[in-house]
Amino acid sequence: MLLKSKFKLATALGIMLSMLSLLVHLFLANYSAGGITKGSMRMDDVLPFGPRPRPRRLWGPLSKLDHLHPFAKPSKPYAAPGKHNGFIYAKIYGGFEKIQSSICDLVAVARLLNATLVIPEIQATTRAKGISPKFKSFSYLYDEDHFIDALSGDVAIVRGLPKDLREARKKIKFPTVSPRNSATPEYYITEVLPRLVKSKVIGVIVNGGNCLQSILPASLEEFQRLRCRVAFHALRLRPQIQALGSQIVGRLRASGRPYLAYHPGLLRDTLAFHGCAELFQDIHTELIQYRRNQMIKRGTVKEQLTIDSVSRKMAGLCPLMPEEVGLLLQALGYPPTTIIFLAGSETFGGQRMLIPLRAMFGNLVDRTSLCSQKELSDLVGPEDPLPSDLPHTPPPKSEKQLTEEWKRAGPRPRPLPPPPARPFYAHEKEGWYGWIGENDTEPDASPIEFRRQAHRLLWDALDYFVSVEADAFFPGFHNDGSGWPDYSSLIMGHRLYQTPSGITYRPDRKIVAALFENISDHRYHPPRNWTIAAREHLNRSAGVEGIVSSAMLSRPVSFLSHPLPECSCRTPKSPAVQPVKDSNGRFLFGGEEECPDWMARNLAMASAKNNEPQNEDYEDELPEDDSSPDTQQESYRSDANKSSEQDEEMDPDD
Repeated sequence: MLLKSKFKLATALGIMLSMLSLLVHLFLANYSAGGITKGSMRMDDVLPFGPRPRPRRLWGPLSKLDHLHPFAKPSKPYAAPGKHNGFIYAKIYGGFEKIQSSICDLVAVARLLNATLVIPEIQATTRAKGISPKFKSFSYLYDEDHFIDALSGDVAIVRGLPKDLREARKKIKFPTVSPRNSATPEYYITEVLPRLVKSKVIGVIVNGGNCLQSILPASLEEFQRLRCRVAFHALRLRPQIQALGSQIVGRLRASGRPYLAYHPGLLRDTLAFHGCAELFQDIHTELIQYRRNQMIKRGTVKEQLTIDSVSRKMAGLCPLMPEEVGLLLQALGYPPTTIIFLAGSETFGGQRMLIPLRAMFGNLVDRTSLCSQKELSDLVGPEDPLPSDLPHTPPPKSEKQLTEEWKRAGPRPRPLPPPPARPFYAHEKEGWYGWIGENDTEPDASPIEFRRQAHRLLWDALDYFVSVEADAFFPGFHNDGSGWPDYSSLIMGHRLYQTPSGITYRPDRKIVAALFENISDHRYHPPRNWTIAAREHLNRSAGVEGIVSSAMLSRPVSFLSHPLPECSCRTPKSPAVQPVKDSNGRFLFGGEEECPDWMARNLAMASAKNNEPQNEDYEDELPEDDSSPDTQQESYRSDANKSSEQDEEMDPDD
């Protein structure tokens, strides 16, 4: 009996312990699945844990770049604009990045020709009917008054031609030029200047940006500085855009945590130019191929219509997919609760393409989830209503009307009428989807589509502001080498000028594609050596090595993507920097001049104030790059163990 009672007691105790263990496991599973991130996009659900430490390896600043500082003022005596040779007016076609680059080039051209520049016309806004009368053309994006005042010592700028010349322009009495991409200064001196002097007015049509070559001779160094002053100081977004952008940044940092900005770079034109159609499926592939065929007919693309998209992706010519970006951010060590701001007005493929990234990082937000509809409408301004471009359903007919039509239908018997056409749903007529199944040619843009194009400029400008201010930036595509600027490269150039020591990743997509090819069979649970390799490459891309490799691609195409060394200076007590030059002997890094004494003193005072004991914000901080190899190896080993533990915790097979 005593043996039986002991056996029953042990059995009961085992059952109780098993139940307790089960409850603990259920609690932990519920906490890890539902408490880390929330799928809702409401502001109340962003960052459910409140403030967190800020590791330097994820959010900066980078010690090897903190000696660089923005400085775009003239380095030599700079004469104010004198007697001018005439007026230059310009029409700019293209998206936000092309507009930004074109205006900088036009100011430099006006200075080169000693001409008065008329405020450029942004065609995406002038073609849109019924947009807000408060903002016209240039003022739709930028602050006109500030633009004129900021460049008063560089170029004479007016809002419009004098009345008599304006009438003559309407009668097309003045010559116009359409400079080719990356036109040389000699072209403007020899071809444009004589016509300007003769007619006193000349029009410039800029289609695609970059109407002046990126790399100018050393004798025109001050024109490079002028471009920086235009892009980063004179081209100030209009106050309404800046105010809303500041509110978005404040909301992203409301909990005291940093945020990362990400631009996917999935644009239809980019995908068509590089032949990346096969990365998508069905209707998206047809849409990309149709646009590529248009580019071939215009001569923009010199290749065949059909191309192997896989080989293009392996060569690093296609954008990184959001799913791949999510895996790279995980390899870097960003936690699932990281706030990621999605920038850009267009993501080809829509929200479906973002599902994997949103599953990895629940706090993926954009302007629509951070702003109310009223705030966005106020930014657009009051607009005249336009008729919808959707087909209207015919009004229903009464039984009496149907009977009268039957009586008037003629003798019987007669064939039955054809069945009514299938009704179209709204989503089938929006954007690209409406015509591809019905017509062989893309229809002309409707008034509503023109208005949407103007709105996209506002959204791009707003997201540009938020991305430049971000604590870290990750591009899905940059340095396309196609001859025109791209959105991400302009953001990266602005960040390199404004906050060079901030975290800005510049991944080499060819290396990244090879990394993903090595783990194609187990992409979601890669081995730790893959995680370390991906992390090392991305960390290098954010430092000097990434700046130099990116400059070799971006600088020949767009100076604003790499405004070094002309538009920055270095502190006198900066560490020894090994200069890097290209094959032509031009500096890519390390050729900056020393900052002026007054600026160096101010920077020293600000640095002393900021270096007061605040290191508690940098917990779990990795050693800097100048630490010993043994220490770096130790830290990487520690990170690898952490990543492997995280992979084991997230393994669905457990």
